[in-house]
Amino acid sequence: MFNTTAWNRIRYGLYAPVYDMVADRSFRRPRQLSLDAVDWQAGMRVLLVGAGTGLDLPFLPRDVEVHATDLSPAMVKRMQQRAERLGMDVECRVMDAEALDYPDGHFDAVIMHLILAVMPNPRQGLAEAHRVLNRDGQLCVMDKFQSDEHAAGLARRALNAFTATVATDITRQARPLLESAGFEIELDRPVMLGSLFRALVAHKAAQAGGAVGVGSKA
Repeated sequence: MFNTTAWNRIRYGLYAPVYDMVADRSFRRPRQLSLDAVDWQAGMRVLLVGAGTGLDLPFLPRDVEVHATDLSPAMVKRMQQRAERLGMDVECRVMDAEALDYPDGHFDAVIMHLILAVMPNPRQGLAEAHRVLNRDGQLCVMDKFQSDEHAAGLARRALNAFTATVATDITRQARPLLESAGFEIELDRPVMLGSLFRALVAHKAAQAGGAVGVGSKA
């Protein structure tokens, strides 16, 4: 069976030296718009999941506690270097977003930028985000999404067979993913290329049903 997680680790390790040239300027404004929607409070404990080389770091408040993970050791190394250049104290760790090594309810905010479209199992990744968020925590997502109104057509699914291997899945829908993971969406707005890229802020739904238990490490 093809190991998507292992392939992602390899390919993002290869992308690391040129990642900033591709992703920095193009996504600077969308990152800022997405993070501006978070209700920041001094002293918050924040987790950046799939943080890459740390391109979100400049847009974070300086009075929060920042933890950041990525699947690729090469990405994490560059992220740590960026944090040091910015004078930020960031705990950077190599970690699979689908198996977070943090206790339940540990974070006030979880940031997931440009990761849900590349994860092998985004539902498991969101279940983990749900698990590590505290009761009043905020989830902040920014990514490319297929319209929530209808599933991807045949042509898009055919193209996705290629794009999902080399870059990203282009058929995933934001609201079904977040809501099935036990989140209630507070904000959903386009941030780039019309409505292709969207920023969403969500919190734990009052009644999450069985979704809370998915990925639980209790």
